[in-house]
Amino acid sequence: MDHAAVILRRLTRSKERSPSGQERSEAALEPRPISAKQREVRFSDFQSVAALKERAGWQKDTFENWCWLWRQNPAIAVAKSQPSMGWVLETTRGIVGYQGSIPRLYRFGARTLVTATGTSLVVEPAYRARGIGLLASFYRQSGIDLFLITTALPIVGEASKLLGARALPQCDYGTALYWVLDARQFAKAVALRLGLTGRMAAAGTVLGLWALRADIRIHRRRPRHINKFSITEIQVKDIGNEFQALWERKIAEKPRLMADRSASSLKWHFAVPHSSSTIVVLCCHRFGRLAGYAIVRHTIDPETGIRKGMLADFLIEQDDGSVAASLLDAAYANAVALGDHVFEAWLPQNIRQILMHWNPYAKSLYPHIPFFYKVMDQGLAQTLLDRNAWYAGPFDEDTSLMRR
Repeated sequence: MDHAAVILRRLTRSKERSPSGQERSEAALEPRPISAKQREVRFSDFQSVAALKERAGWQKDTFENWCWLWRQNPAIAVAKSQPSMGWVLETTRGIVGYQGSIPRLYRFGARTLVTATGTSLVVEPAYRARGIGLLASFYRQSGIDLFLITTALPIVGEASKLLGARALPQCDYGTALYWVLDARQFAKAVALRLGLTGRMAAAGTVLGLWALRADIRIHRRRPRHINKFSITEIQVKDIGNEFQALWERKIAEKPRLMADRSASSLKWHFAVPHSSSTIVVLCCHRFGRLAGYAIVRHTIDPETGIRKGMLADFLIEQDDGSVAASLLDAAYANAVALGDHVFEAWLPQNIRQILMHWNPYAKSLYPHIPFFYKVMDQGLAQTLLDRNAWYAGPFDEDTSLMRR
């Protein structure tokens, strides 16, 4: 079977259900496509790309965000040449396709890797067969050591493998652990998501509340309140020299592929323009120096009103279990103090075992592996086949660089 032909067919096989219940090809609803040319993205494309993404149901973008991603990005100063912003498909009527590319820095021991993270692949239905060409250009760009697609839909994952990428060798990647902090609000949100209304919603909320409270009590789904070390809270703007020193000690421990967490990169990463999220940085000190940190992002789901505290990044020296437990306990307490209804922790696998002692709930954020990579150095490519060579989590995802 010709795998390329299969992917092209699936890229164009998008359907829409008519009011009468009959399915029609999405392409049949679109005007006949006209010739489109592919080229690299320019800053002057902002309005057209933003409009394309909005038509596809994406969140409204801002020009300040583009400047932050492609002018203020610390990776640009390290790259040997100006990294690409991505590619567009353009017709005489305007831009009909887009694939973004965000430059980032990664470390593997002493090696610094200039990385491209793919983002926001969107193509109008009539041109969807050209989507694989945008993705191919992403993987072909020069001056890049490592290519990442971190939130791929299944068809994008298949196309990535056809283009030489591999799936992250961690089958449990994207499984989040979480605790319910406010059982009533959580039960209401579940009833809302199930489409219950009126008396059914009220009854569902009450039944869900009883079940949740009983389950939390019986299974003791909460931290054990371990506070062995001093925990302090700072703002992102206060990240400084001791974070830099911790990072330098961390990368010297053993080679693992890790997104750059130097002080400058951390401050840039968590300064998304116009984001409504609240970011809290928790610091654990041991023997007078920073031994680890946890960064918690607090958000509100606009559909359900659920307030969520999420562990957005986590780093500890020597993978010390007692430091990790103290930070995780402090992060949980911070979510409680800020009135969150749920606390979610999605961590690299070497830290997950500590959380399992607290009997969390688990949910899969993706029905498939969404993380694909391609590395140019064949020796490193062989090393990365080992799941223990990775430190992958929410900090790596392109969505962590989007306004919330």
